[in-house]
Amino acid sequence: MNQSNTQRVETGLSATWQSVCSQQDLVNDSGVVVWLDGAQVALFYLPGIEGKNLYAIDNHDPQSGANVIGRGLVGSIKGDLVVASPIYKQHFRLEDGSCLEYPQQRLRVWPVRLNGGRVEVAVV
Repeated sequence: MNQSNTQRVETGLSATWQSVCSQQDLVNDSGVVVWLDGAQVALFYLPGIEGKNLYAIDNHDPQSGANVIGRGLVGSIKGDLVVASPIYKQHFRLEDGSCLEYPQQRLRVWPVRLNGGRVEVAVV
């Protein structure tokens, strides 16, 4: 069953939460890709991280033009959680999508949550 509800998210904008997969579909410390409202979204589940441990970021690498971010390696650089693009190895912050090496590049990020064993992403 695909349930969604509308509420205000961190941005202060109204959004609809869409169920995109089960929590069981996530891979610890790695990415999986889902289809959301016409976009490929890479979900990263980091259960060993205190606080926020689930991130939703654009799967499209702006430098190579390939949809590969969900296959990238997750790590930490200077305290920031990042994913390294598997092609040219540039690093994107999971929190806001900014690129460490190329500040003009940024990936879209979505609010994401676990709700009753389901992964939900907000569509603003």
